[in-house]
Amino acid sequence: MELHNIAVVSGSKTRRRKRVGRGPGSGHGKTSGRGHKGQKARSGYSRKLGFEGGQMPLNRRIPKRGFHHGRRFAYAIVNVGALEGAFETGAEVTPQTLVQVGLIVPTPGGVKILGNGELTKRFKVTASAVSAGAQRKIEAVGGSVTIVRPVVSVGRDAPPTGKE
Repeated sequence: MELHNIAVVSGSKTRRRKRVGRGPGSGHGKTSGRGHKGQKARSGYSRKLGFEGGQMPLNRRIPKRGFHHGRRFAYAIVNVGALEGAFETGAEVTPQTLVQVGLIVPTPGGVKILGNGELTKRFKVTASAVSAGAQRKIEAVGGSVTIVRPVVSVGRDAPPTGKE
């Protein structure tokens, strides 16, 4: 058996690749399917994303509203009810332990504890932010809350430090 004897499997790609610039007999000779003249006919042409041929692009035509802070990172959210089911009494709840348990995915913005759910176990909670309701619930059962700034080292995309 040789390569030219192999039968084509049904359902496979049977269409050959378009070989341009191989003479007039190929059907794709001379201009190689690029048409005559113009920017797209030249070598080295590459269209920029969103380019509309000189017309004002859509992303510049539509009105802009509001403000988006370029260095804002969202918190990973955890409710006190989730802490109740994931940790034992007296446990130390930190962003690292929350990741290990699978309650959060690590985020540059840190962790915020919210007060949804009931809490009967005592925890030592360390987070980037804690809502007032969550803090009341944690301290009511004898736990403690420590607020720490998230450590982010992603260059200019780091959240503001307050010293700027």
